[in-house]
Amino acid sequence: MKKALITGITGQDGAYLAEFLLGKGYEVHGIKRRSSSLNTGRVDHLYQDPHEENVRFFMHYGDLTDATNLIRIVQEVQPDEIYNLAAQSHVMVSFETAEYTANADALGTLRLLEAIRILDMTDHVRFYQASTSELFGKVQSVPQNEKTPFYPRSPYGVAKLYGYWICVNYREAYNMFACNGILFNHESPIRGETFVSRKITRAVARIKLGLQKKLYLGNLDAKRDWGHAKDFVRAMWLMLQQKKPDDYVVATGESHSVREFVELAFRGVGVEIQWKGKGVKEVGIISKISGQRSAVSGQEKNAIGRAVKPRRLKSDAIASDFSERALRAGDVAVEVDPGYFRPTEVDELLGDASKARRVLGWEPRISFEEMVSSMVKTDLEEASRDQLCRESGFKVVGQSNE
Repeated sequence: MKKALITGITGQDGAYLAEFLLGKGYEVHGIKRRSSSLNTGRVDHLYQDPHEENVRFFMHYGDLTDATNLIRIVQEVQPDEIYNLAAQSHVMVSFETAEYTANADALGTLRLLEAIRILDMTDHVRFYQASTSELFGKVQSVPQNEKTPFYPRSPYGVAKLYGYWICVNYREAYNMFACNGILFNHESPIRGETFVSRKITRAVARIKLGLQKKLYLGNLDAKRDWGHAKDFVRAMWLMLQQKKPDDYVVATGESHSVREFVELAFRGVGVEIQWKGKGVKEVGIISKISGQRSAVSGQEKNAIGRAVKPRRLKSDAIASDFSERALRAGDVAVEVDPGYFRPTEVDELLGDASKARRVLGWEPRISFEEMVSSMVKTDLEEASRDQLCRESGFKVVGQSNE
C-alpha cells in the first residue's frame, strides 16, 4: 500500500487530494498546524478512529516553519509521495505578511526537500510542489505555458518563485523526483471564504435571501483561468506517476473576468445584473428578478440550465417570502471598493496546459459554469440555515444579527 504525506490537508486542495488518494487505496497522512485544530471541517468526513482496524487516514501536528518537526514526521511516516500544498496562499494578505509568507511558502519548501535529503530518501520519495500562475504576474505573453518568463507581482508570487526553483534545483542536484505543478486558479464549494470566487458566491446567496445588502469587489476586469479543484488534484497525482519528473502548467485554457463570474453567480439565483458607471464609480444594479423561486426552495434551474433537486427545508417558505421582500429591480447589489485593489495588479492569467494534456493525459472535466453553479447552490443552502436561525431568534456566531 502506498503512503502519501500531504501538507495543507485542511485546505481545499488538501481535502480533495486526501479523498482522491484514499479512493486509490493509499494510506494518507496529513500535516495540520495547531492553529488549524478547529478548521478541519473539510476533512472531518474522512476521519477514522485510530483504534479501529485498517485505518488509512492519519493527522499529524506540524508547521512548514519548523524544520525539526518536518524531519520527524517524514521519518515517522516514511511516505512514498509527498504533496506540499501548505502555504500562506492569499495574494492580498501576502503584502501585509510578507516575511511570514516567505518563511512558509519559500523556506517551507526548502525544509521539506532538505528533510528528504537528510533522511537519505531521495531515491524512493516523489515530491510534488504546489506552484502557482501568480509566478507569471505581469505576463509577457498570452497564454502562459511552461516556457513563459516569470514576473511575479506580489510577495506570495515571489515566495512561490523560490519554491519553484529550489524544487528544480534539488531535482537536478540530488536526482530527486520533484515536480512543480503550476496551477492556475481553481475553486470549489469548499474554497476559503476570503478568496474572490467564494466571496462572490457567498454574497450572492446572502443577498438573494436578504441577509446581505451588497457585494464589494476590487478590479472587476481582472481575468483568470478558473477551473475546479477536483480536476486539479487529479493532475497533481498524475505528475507523480510518470517515469520522469517534470513541471506542468495545469489550466482550463479559458479566461473569464471577475465581472463574468458575478453575472453568472447572480443568474444562478434568478437575478440579472446591469453595470453602470466607470472605474471605482461602477456599480452592479439588479435589472431583473426571475419569477422562479430560489434554488434553496428547489423550484428553479441552476446556472447551466439543469433542474435543481427539490429540498424540503423548514426554511423554504421563509426564504422565498423573505427574498421577495428583500430584492427589488433597481437596487445596487455590487459596488467597487478601491481598498480591494492590489498594490500591483495582475490583469490577466490564461494557461496553456497542452503539455499536461499530452504527457499526463489530463483533461478538465468540470466546466466553469458547472463550478459556479455548484458553489452558488452550496452557499444558498448555508445561507438558508443562517436565515432560519435569525428568523427563529438565534444569533449566527461571528456575524451581525441586524
